[in-house]
Amino acid sequence: MEERTIVLIVGAGPAGLATAACLAQLSIPFVIIERENCSASLWRDRAYDRLKLHLAKEFCELPHMSYPADAPTYIPKDQFVKYLDSYIERFDIQPKYNTAIKSCTHDEGKDCWISLACDVTISVVVRYKSKFLVVASGEYSAANIPVIPGLHDFTGQAIHSSLYKSGAAYSGKNALVVGCGNSGMEIAYDLASHGANTSIVVRSPVHVMTKEITRLGMTLVQHTPVNIVDDLLVRMSNFVFGDLSRHGIVKPKAGPLLLKEKTGRSAVIDVGTVGLIKKGIIKVHGNISKINGNVVEFEDKKESSFDVIVFATGYKSMANTWLKNGESMLNNDGLPKKEFPNHWKGANGLYCAGLARRGLVGIAIDAKNIANDILSTYNTHRFEMN
Repeated sequence: MEERTIVLIVGAGPAGLATAACLAQLSIPFVIIERENCSASLWRDRAYDRLKLHLAKEFCELPHMSYPADAPTYIPKDQFVKYLDSYIERFDIQPKYNTAIKSCTHDEGKDCWISLACDVTISVVVRYKSKFLVVASGEYSAANIPVIPGLHDFTGQAIHSSLYKSGAAYSGKNALVVGCGNSGMEIAYDLASHGANTSIVVRSPVHVMTKEITRLGMTLVQHTPVNIVDDLLVRMSNFVFGDLSRHGIVKPKAGPLLLKEKTGRSAVIDVGTVGLIKKGIIKVHGNISKINGNVVEFEDKKESSFDVIVFATGYKSMANTWLKNGESMLNNDGLPKKEFPNHWKGANGLYCAGLARRGLVGIAIDAKNIANDILSTYNTHRFEMN
């Protein structure tokens, strides 16, 4: 089977949907394929129950569609999924689900992209021929779990955060969360709130903010130099939380907004975890050195036994496993070579959306840039897909 289109979008998460909507607004033909049986599977199937968007709703809209007027400032997971469903309906986006990309190769002779994908429902390989290719498969394609000596022989339960739903199942158990980003800190809070004896591994320096401080910072930085805003945010954080280094949480040297800009690492927005850490309800540990049975040994030589380990250690891009001519745009980790905001365009009609570690704000910017760039070429040369 072969299908021809102007633009092929790989991935129907928020980045793919945003790009599709922007193309639809410009009347540019596209096909969007998705390996899962639904859009935004990370949000629907791999997110914990209590998750809300960590930024205020004005920073989390996709292009050309606002949230309902009565939506809360911080959107719960289920409401965000409903927003995406409404988005798909409004722009008549019709993802081809259960379609797993196998390879994408640029044909220099015909100046087009040849992509092979498998329709897993009927085990048929479909050949897509497109002038443009958009990689929107996400930073979160595959769960990332670090290599730890003894992990494979851990006698308890070890799961990635993508499989974690609620702490209700772990009441009374000894639980260890590895990772101190937003997911790790929030899962630790959820476990402790459900009566688990909770510990968390803080592996690197991290900024901790309230959602109000973060919202203020993102508003101010639109009109004020980032270093001035960062200085204010750090001062406010110190006032609210005090010196957290005595509890094992150290601030990075770079300010929160600059750190996000340079590395993609976000500040943690506290949901109550810090208070439980200060009270000793949640214990903080450094890196793990090894695991023996159900006993975890930390780098300071302290040991504790655990029934469950939750790895909130992030994800990795898998684009390099199927994109065969992506060296103009992506590095060996499947992430953009160029820094934001110049990361989204490669050679020969290749683009990426949602890979710059800028969240939904970055996705919206990418989608508009990609659609406008394609339009400039599409209007100049109406392609014949021979």
